[in-house]
This record gives sequence, C-alpha cells and structure tokens, in this order.
Amino acid sequence: MPGNAPLNVEQHYGRPDLLEGILDAVAASGGDIDNLAPADLAPVDEFHIRGREATMELAARAGIGPDMRVLDVGCGIGGSARYLAAERCCHVVGIDLTRDYIEVASALAQRTGLAHRVEFHHGSATELPFADAGFDIVWTEHVQMNIADKAAFYGEIARVLKPGGRLLFHDIFSRNGNEPHYPVPWASEPSIGFLADVDTLPDILADAGLQVLDWEDRSADSLAWFRKAVAQFNAMGPAPLGLHLLMGDSALPKFENLIRNLQEGRIAVIQSVAVR
Repeated sequence: MPGNAPLNVEQHYGRPDLLEGILDAVAASGGDIDNLAPADLAPVDEFHIRGREATMELAARAGIGPDMRVLDVGCGIGGSARYLAAERCCHVVGIDLTRDYIEVASALAQRTGLAHRVEFHHGSATELPFADAGFDIVWTEHVQMNIADKAAFYGEIARVLKPGGRLLFHDIFSRNGNEPHYPVPWASEPSIGFLADVDTLPDILADAGLQVLDWEDRSADSLAWFRKAVAQFNAMGPAPLGLHLLMGDSALPKFENLIRNLQEGRIAVIQSVAVR
C-alpha cells in the first residue's frame, strides 16, 4: 500500500523476514513450497477485507480478460496480481512503496510459475514510473488510506490509463467525516491514515477525469467477515498461514477496531468501477 509519507508507511508495513515466515507457514499447513499454486497462498496473499472472495468479485465487475494490461497500484505481496494473471490470463504490473513486499511478490511469482505474466516494481503511487495511456485496467485495493494527496493518486491513475480504460477499486473510506478508532491494519495511529470521505470521492474522481460506472457499498459484508475472523481467532488462535504474518502481534486489536469502526458507521467499504 504505497503512500506519500514513505518512511512511516514503509516502516508500518515492512517485514524483513516475511518470505521465510510465509514459506514456513505453508509447509506447516501441509503445502509443498517447491510446487506452489496461487491458491496455496490465498490465506495470506491478499491483504484486504474478504481476501480472495473480494478479488474475484472485483475482477468480475469489469470483465478482465486475456491479454489485457493491468496495473496493480499498492500490490502488496502480489496476491491479486497473481490471481488475475493465473485466472484471467492477463499481464499484470504491480507497484508498492514497501520494498519488503515487492521482494516477496517477485519471489512468489517465481515459485508459482507466473513470472512470465507478472512483474513488480518498488515505487510511489503518486509518481508512477510508467508512460501515459499504457494500461487497460488500473486495480487498487486498500491503498488510498495511506495517501494524503488524493488528487495526485487518482490523477496518476487516470494518466496511465488508456482512453476508455477502467479503474477498479476496493477500498475503505471515512463516513460522515468520522475519525476511525486506531490501531487499524493500515495505520497504528492517525499520522499515516488519510481516509477520503465516501461522499466526496465521486467528485475527487471526476476532477481526475474518471467517471463512476458502478458503485457498491460492501460494509455489511465486511463487518460479517471480520466478526467471523475474530471469532475463529479467539476460539482457535491464528492458523499457521494468515494475515497475522503481515501484521504481527497487533492483528487482533486491529481487527477488533475495524469491527467497531464499521459498527459505528465511521468507515465504509466500497467496490467500484470508474472509466477514463
């Protein structure tokens, strides 16, 4: 999840031993780390609400198909990029501000046999190192919350999209100007949390040259997912392979605060498609 406060954001997400931890957890779960399939990594691969299920929904919204060129902005460890490459047969470029994530994403692409369809770059979402109009799709899940300059973020997305290209996003926004309770997965405290307000987002997108085509509030589904995840965590502890590998010991209080924020209407979870 890239942002415009590089040191703090990268420190928040960075995990120098992440690859080793993931491979050890796959092995502990009975997986073969020398013959990995993208599905083997699903419990940890996609650092966003509702995981693989949400990724599948978002891909279906815009009909991503073979040979499309997709940019995943804030790609994390590359789970969504590998899913799209494997299941939709498109070419995906990922970029993320957290160098540890990019190193893990590249290594897992090799181990899953997808390096010919995915590539990963270290860099900022507000200064994308790509040419104008180079992508059919820009994809982003749970990214803008770490970026203060929304105009630069969405402006860069519009710049690299082809005319008629689409932005697909699954993201968390503030509701009614309310501040969330911290810590949450994207920020241990407010200094690196920059949620756009859900009611002003369409205007922000329009100012960047992006028109909303499809919009769905998935807050209720997200709340149910988190309640189930926390109940399982409390009952059985963390599974060997899961998002706690990305969040460390603070995973449970962060999930509990997300439940509280959703219950109190402080945040909204939106899936949407916009066109350039």
